[in-house]
Amino acid sequence: MKKQQARTPRHPQRTAASRGATLATIVAGLMAAGNASAQAPAAPAANVEAGKARAQAVCAACHGANGVSIADNIPNLAGQRTAYIEGQLRAFKAGTRKAASMNAIAAQLAPADITDVAAYFSSLVPTNVAAKSEQLPQLLKTQVTFPEGYRSTFRMYQTVNRADINQVRYLYANATAFEAAREGKPLPAGSVLMLEQWAAKLDGDKKPIVGPGGFYVPDRLVNYAVMSSGAGWGAGFPEMLRNGDWNYAVFAPDMKIRTGVNQADCLACHKPLDKANYLFSNEPLMTAAKR
Repeated sequence: MKKQQARTPRHPQRTAASRGATLATIVAGLMAAGNASAQAPAAPAANVEAGKARAQAVCAACHGANGVSIADNIPNLAGQRTAYIEGQLRAFKAGTRKAASMNAIAAQLAPADITDVAAYFSSLVPTNVAAKSEQLPQLLKTQVTFPEGYRSTFRMYQTVNRADINQVRYLYANATAFEAAREGKPLPAGSVLMLEQWAAKLDGDKKPIVGPGGFYVPDRLVNYAVMSSGAGWGAGFPEMLRNGDWNYAVFAPDMKIRTGVNQADCLACHKPLDKANYLFSNEPLMTAAKR
């Protein structure tokens, strides 16, 4: 068997030099990266006081003045991890987490606001007792009254199926709103809109029965939801929630107001619709008014 001869590099000096150059390049790169990291600006520190001011003005209406929520379906934020609160607010702002009221609120927060609010709530000590915010009494109080006789004085302008909750809804507007809509003007003070919420009649398979026009057949009245505007009615609401001078109320089938309804949820949900009279049904109203 023929003995293998060891190979000699064709350019031994060049190979050694190349290795040296490579090592020097790596070391230089690491030093440069280290210098760059050292010189990179640090993330701005959270301003807890600014976060408190923002939270007390808006968030506390639902999440409580001390970070303990006012309702079982709203999470407590006191003592929650900063990174978690920041992550959820960014998700609401980006729309990757869906909740109409929170999406509307988070959309108005700057990145610094999110950092500050998260730091503030994280700094609070958890407790079992909710502290009501200064804004809550104003948000619980509504100027809206039930528009008696609306079926004879208002005009119905839209019917909507809600397949997600098996409801059919009927929307009405008063003459003040219709006249402004006909002229293409913003709805003025004195405008009143009514929403009837009906549970749909279900078949044997618990599916809504569809009637004329493709709309569900109504079975049982659930609620009346009314939005109305009046001069100065929105003055006491935080700017991040205010819908011009609109107020909201929910009435039971007996036409008595449902007490304890926090308008913050309605206001936040309608807030992004400022260019459409704060109405989800603005286009159907405009179309119906011009017929």
